[in-house]
Amino acid sequence: MNWSALEALLSGVNKYSTAFGRIWLSVVFIFRVMVFVVAAQRVWSDDSKDFICNEAQPGCSNVCYDNIFPISHIRLWALQLIFVTCPSLMVTWHVKYREKKDMQYTSSHKGAHLYANPGKKRGGLWWTYLVSLVFKAGIDAGFLYILHHIYEGFDMPRLYKCSLEPCPNTVDCYISRPTEKKIFTLFMVVSSSVCILMCICEMVYLICKRIQKCIRKKNVAQRRIFAESHEISPLAVPRSEFKSKRSIRVDPTASMHNLSNINTEKASSEKK
Repeated sequence: MNWSALEALLSGVNKYSTAFGRIWLSVVFIFRVMVFVVAAQRVWSDDSKDFICNEAQPGCSNVCYDNIFPISHIRLWALQLIFVTCPSLMVTWHVKYREKKDMQYTSSHKGAHLYANPGKKRGGLWWTYLVSLVFKAGIDAGFLYILHHIYEGFDMPRLYKCSLEPCPNTVDCYISRPTEKKIFTLFMVVSSSVCILMCICEMVYLICKRIQKCIRKKNVAQRRIFAESHEISPLAVPRSEFKSKRSIRVDPTASMHNLSNINTEKASSEKK
């Protein structure tokens, strides 16, 4: 499988992700894909060849191996990595659809844009991103349940007793490198759990941010309605109106007695 092509395809998702989404993508490609490609495939490469049962009956080893490993860990993890990365493509496709729609709108409306930023998580893109997180967490949790249900836990036994036909009696079967396989199994389980935790944290972050934004909009709307319904009248006459009127300037330091004396002197002078 060409994992580099998958990495190149999902590299665009990093542009539209939050901090939790970038951590999730790093965990997927560093701790899961790289470990899967470099180490895990080699550990399980000789699984069927080195599976030995202490019975030479033809077909006994094959039947016991099929009973112990209904599906190989490698193939199960490969399916898990493919399915868990597919929901991220929903976000990329939605952004591409927005960009195409914005280009069509711009060409028909003389340069005007339908979206200021097509990659901003608003409206339908926010719901697409949230649904992709739910799918990613659900897929990882589902594959962990399948792994636990098929193998009855995450342990790798050293000895397995098989009594299926065509084995003539109960035979002992030995798995190659059980300790190493157990370590890699636990590592993949822990990394999947970390990815589930990152998805949950990102969902909580997006929902809390959306609620905070709605509360802020509601408060702004309430303040606007209050301001419109309670118009405040000016407490004083505007300064421009005060200056336009021709008024006599009076010395503020003059008392009422001095003003009356001044008025009396002016009246007597006019009589003379």
